[in-house]
Amino acid sequence: MQMKWTAVALAAMLVVACGKKEEATPAAKAPVAQAPAAAPSGDTLVVKIGHVAPISGAQAHYGKDNENGVRMAIEDLNTQNIEIGGKKAKFEIVAEDDAADPKQGTAAAQKLCDSKVAGVVGHLNSGTTIPASKVYNDCGIPHVTGAATNPDLTKPGYKTTYRIIANDLALGAGLASYAADNLKLKKVAVIDDRSAYGQGVADIFKKTAKEKGMTVVDEQFTTDKATDFMAILTAIKAKGPDAVFYGGMDPQAGPMLRQMEQLGMSKVKYFGGDGICTSEIAKLAGGAKTLDNVICAEGGASLAKMPGGVEWKKRYDEKYPNQFQIYSPYTYDATFVLVDAMKRANSIDPKVYTPELIKTSLKGVTTTIEFLPNGELKNPAITLYNYKDGKKVALE
Repeated sequence: MQMKWTAVALAAMLVVACGKKEEATPAAKAPVAQAPAAAPSGDTLVVKIGHVAPISGAQAHYGKDNENGVRMAIEDLNTQNIEIGGKKAKFEIVAEDDAADPKQGTAAAQKLCDSKVAGVVGHLNSGTTIPASKVYNDCGIPHVTGAATNPDLTKPGYKTTYRIIANDLALGAGLASYAADNLKLKKVAVIDDRSAYGQGVADIFKKTAKEKGMTVVDEQFTTDKATDFMAILTAIKAKGPDAVFYGGMDPQAGPMLRQMEQLGMSKVKYFGGDGICTSEIAKLAGGAKTLDNVICAEGGASLAKMPGGVEWKKRYDEKYPNQFQIYSPYTYDATFVLVDAMKRANSIDPKVYTPELIKTSLKGVTTTIEFLPNGELKNPAITLYNYKDGKKVALE
């Protein structure tokens, strides 16, 4: 049976994340949007949808996958002959690269505000999405993320911020519960990369593990640029943990798995959130047998259990072979969420259609999307995965 928890089922064990956000240089206050983000051409209304993710750097494989999801959505929307305000809508993507850097993320957000896009899908990382959310709020443009999971994102209560994936409260708690309840593990070491995402999910895992009676034998820190983990892993090995939890992304998790094997930690379980739950980690692990010890969590159902997942993935692979990672089904749905609100408001003006977002009830590829008052997804599920023969499979 596929392991799947809803946010309701986890409510009793969830705790509020207290991780610090990555610091970013405050962006200048964005001007309030004065006009709808479109250029009329005869009877055609050009509607610009912004997208931001890391398209360069070590996390570019995530970013390209996210962007592909938006491009695929826009192609599909343009076949539907959608009319808004009496004109046929033609949707276009305005893509920006934030390189997973908070400063570049706020700059990209400001650029999209200045370009008067109608809405934004993104960002990918919590560390870029959180500071960018203020920029979008200040200029009055809504954004929907299908990837950033730190609970702090929705705490300010911006009416322009929406998330269509489970947050770290569900991911971290679900993993800790599985470690304690299903695997009966007793001792765990925790590593995080000090990013908003990594620290946030690690904090939730750690707190829930302790509540479940597990002992956190060591805590170590790294960065999202590091590649050498021998020193911290050697220190952890001396504590004799049953498992290591890593809060971070796969460019670090892959080399970490190789180095764990080199240190003889071949029986130590390795837990992580959606940041490591990729196809790419198998390549980055370089054939290390420790990949077999990985248990990771994603927000939402597995592709096989998503309402439209199987057929959508087939179409995705035809368009973008060997590029799928994790979040593209969510960025696809996020694009439709924005356009659905525009259709119901009969306007692409953010001031007019943003109030419609909170009323969303959309049957997407990933799930039926409805929002809580703070912009979080109602009743998000999580799915746990492991790796067999180098392939990610839903945990049975």
